[in-house]
Amino acid sequence: MSRSRLGPNRYGKAETHVVRVTRDGDTHHIRDLTVSVALSGDMEAVHLTGDNSNVLTTDAQKNTVFAFARKHGIESPEAFALLLARHFVGSQAAVHHARVRVEEDAWERVGDGGHSFARRGGETRTALVHHGDDGTHVVSGLKDLVVLNSGDSEFWGYVKDEYTTLPETHDRILATEVAAQWRHADVDADWEESYPQARRHLLEAFAGTYSLSLQQTLYAMGDRVLDGLPGVCEVRLSLPNKHHFVVDLEPFGLDNDNEVFFAADRPYGLIEGAVVRDGAPDPGPAWS
Repeated sequence: MSRSRLGPNRYGKAETHVVRVTRDGDTHHIRDLTVSVALSGDMEAVHLTGDNSNVLTTDAQKNTVFAFARKHGIESPEAFALLLARHFVGSQAAVHHARVRVEEDAWERVGDGGHSFARRGGETRTALVHHGDDGTHVVSGLKDLVVLNSGDSEFWGYVKDEYTTLPETHDRILATEVAAQWRHADVDADWEESYPQARRHLLEAFAGTYSLSLQQTLYAMGDRVLDGLPGVCEVRLSLPNKHHFVVDLEPFGLDNDNEVFFAADRPYGLIEGAVVRDGAPDPGPAWS
């Protein structure tokens, strides 16, 4: 008798990099996506006996990404992920659930010719779609958005034990690299409109909050997105504290009134949390 059983599983093609150029006369438009597909369903046989009859190859999944970019274009990361997820579940009887994760790198136009671009620095846009027998869920987001407040930030009044050495401060640099995701209550949002609005709300809350802790700032950022976007029901944030320590310049006969800092890369505090709208629908597999 077997002492084991097959647990949850999925498979797919990760990080297919597709670039779609749309030509509007002499003016070109670029969408630059990295697409990861994961499928699950009736896959017991392939794991237990090596029977591949229910397996859509990961190579075919990759080819579908390229073909769909040509046939349907790329309106937004969310719309493209929804298109792919629905296709895989709808076309394969053995596939009951598709997870499609998309990251977009942005390009900005340079020059006057309409066809020259430079890779834009800053954040990466993200989208995560789950589609299957248990419904459809869309999570938008961004990562790698580095922000800094050089004032209006304090940190004091915390627990002090025998290992505490961090001095309290009423004037510090607050810096972080924002990774944010926001869950939509339905799948009919205007993705190209909601993304810049969410980004703006995150930045305005970060800049406008007099911070007594990064936790307080996290909540303010999530709450601002929920207040500004009624179609969003939950925001999850991961905020590493990019520590800036005042350098002791006394050995060199110099004062340092919060003007020169050592920017440490590690270790770092990591603050994570969710802000959920009252009455938000159950997330199901949206975050998995």
